[in-house]
Amino acid sequence: MSEATLEKHVFQAEIKQLLDLVVHSLYTDREIFLRELISNASDSMEKLRHLQGIEKDIQDAELPLEITITADAEGKTLTIEDRGIGMTREELVENLGTIAHSGTKAFLQAMKDSGGSPGNMIGQFGVGFYSAFMVADEVKVYTRSWRKGGEGLVWTSDGASGYTIEDAPEQTRGVKIVLHLKEGQTGYAEQSRIKHLIETYSNFVGFPILLGGERVNHVEALWLKNKADITEDEYKAFYQFTAKAFDEPAYRLHFSADAPIVINALLFIPSENPERWGMSKMEPAVALYCRKVLIDSAPKGLLPEWMRFVKGVIDSADIPLNISRETMQDSALVKKLGSVISKRVIKMFEKEAAADPEKYNAFYKKFERFFKEGVATDHANKDALAKLLRFESSMTEDGKLSSFSDYLTRAKDGQDKIYYLIGPNREQLESSPYLEAFKARGLEVVYFTDAIDEYVLETLGEVEGKQLVAISSAGVELEDSSHDGESLGTAETEALCTFLKDEFGDRVTTVSAGKRLVDSPIIALVPQDGMTPQMRRMMKAMDENFQDEVKVEIEINPRHALIRKLAAAKEGNPDVARLVALQLLDNALISAGLLEDARDTISRMNTLMEKAIG
Repeated sequence: MSEATLEKHVFQAEIKQLLDLVVHSLYTDREIFLRELISNASDSMEKLRHLQGIEKDIQDAELPLEITITADAEGKTLTIEDRGIGMTREELVENLGTIAHSGTKAFLQAMKDSGGSPGNMIGQFGVGFYSAFMVADEVKVYTRSWRKGGEGLVWTSDGASGYTIEDAPEQTRGVKIVLHLKEGQTGYAEQSRIKHLIETYSNFVGFPILLGGERVNHVEALWLKNKADITEDEYKAFYQFTAKAFDEPAYRLHFSADAPIVINALLFIPSENPERWGMSKMEPAVALYCRKVLIDSAPKGLLPEWMRFVKGVIDSADIPLNISRETMQDSALVKKLGSVISKRVIKMFEKEAAADPEKYNAFYKKFERFFKEGVATDHANKDALAKLLRFESSMTEDGKLSSFSDYLTRAKDGQDKIYYLIGPNREQLESSPYLEAFKARGLEVVYFTDAIDEYVLETLGEVEGKQLVAISSAGVELEDSSHDGESLGTAETEALCTFLKDEFGDRVTTVSAGKRLVDSPIIALVPQDGMTPQMRRMMKAMDENFQDEVKVEIEINPRHALIRKLAAAKEGNPDVARLVALQLLDNALISAGLLEDARDTISRMNTLMEKAIG
């Protein structure tokens, strides 16, 4: 090449400053250079594809639109070539040597204003090309513009003071970038490593990527295709590829939206939940893309934590990127994106549950913990998530699930509360004395048997305007109901309550006659502002030194034979009456799950049996 054809240029001061920052300030994210160069190549061919529809005279029109990558381990070079629009001599200077088109000036100003590092902003301003100098000590850019008669050129720089432009008459349309790799970075000339990076970050680029003559990116970006053009087998294959799964998805959500931000999403709900088998907590598994280029394979904080079981892809062209594409600059925009997706997923579950309740109920039994976690932690969506909760109740068959909406359709006219009871299992709940009054009045009671249910229900507070009320708590008002059998008189009842309060002492706050009991003699109620048995067990599990004095309200059943006999015995046989009274209290505490030390109970029971035998 003669000296006359060689143009020498000096970088503008801003470009030199930028290159120094890129080369010397980034150490952990060097591999993103390939993603940036492939993304630029794809953008260039997208522009060429648009021109093909409006321009007739296009240079080398027969060339296929594809990206070719060549890794030369022996020569320590990596080459990325596209068949896009290419550049003229003027465009080479403007795009790669000055601040005219690169956005460099805006980038540097933004970095100065924020006091941040280049790692926070480069991609946002479109200067990703310069990331090549993180791994290369010389970069050659061969190019020919799409315009007929355009000249073939090569731009060469060491990323230091400047660059040269020479003629390259053999160059075809597009851009070919040759990286002469630095010592210590020659691993990027290994074909296996480049293949891994393409599959990780650029697998869904819309043009074929050829490495060593073979196409690497075989999976289509299905989220950008019309749903009508995708088969069930294609959906399944895509799910198994992106989620690294072997099962079939239980549900699928494929949608596009233009407002409030542009979104293309393809999300899958797996059919199995590994967490319920004791496996470790799942990590976020919805990958975030921008125009088919990966930003983050598992972005934390994008979706609520309870949605960690969701798999798939979200693509939004509205998200500003940083150089590593691992975080998003505009947190408000990210929150808006997460909010839109969350609401869509919840709405999808609601529709699927209505369309096929049996399938949803089977799914819910495996994934219920996530929905409950959502109610407890995702305040913005807790009311919508309440509609997805399922449970058994006093009016459902064993194993048959129901919803709050179902409950309200069965509720009595004028009923303004939803009653529930928490316990270890249905069998114990069914035999609970708390249930007697509600069954007698035909009031449905929801059964909850999960350790976190109490916290979930307290967080909810109400559903569709109906207050959630635990029937084991004091202060539950019930209408009078007719009861068969003889009852203590008012004076006798008051006298017995006074006797029992004296015997129970500080262990109880009050003793009174109640309307709840039918077949049981006595019941222990947790004060409305007190700690329930389930909450106490949870606190003790978290802190072995946790102490909480149990004080309950006691209600007696003045119609029960044992209570009537006790009223007589307190005068005629006071010693036995005291033993029976204390035993009744312990029995009530056992039923309530509040008796932790039963040694006195057993000793007293032995004494009573001895007296009974005579």
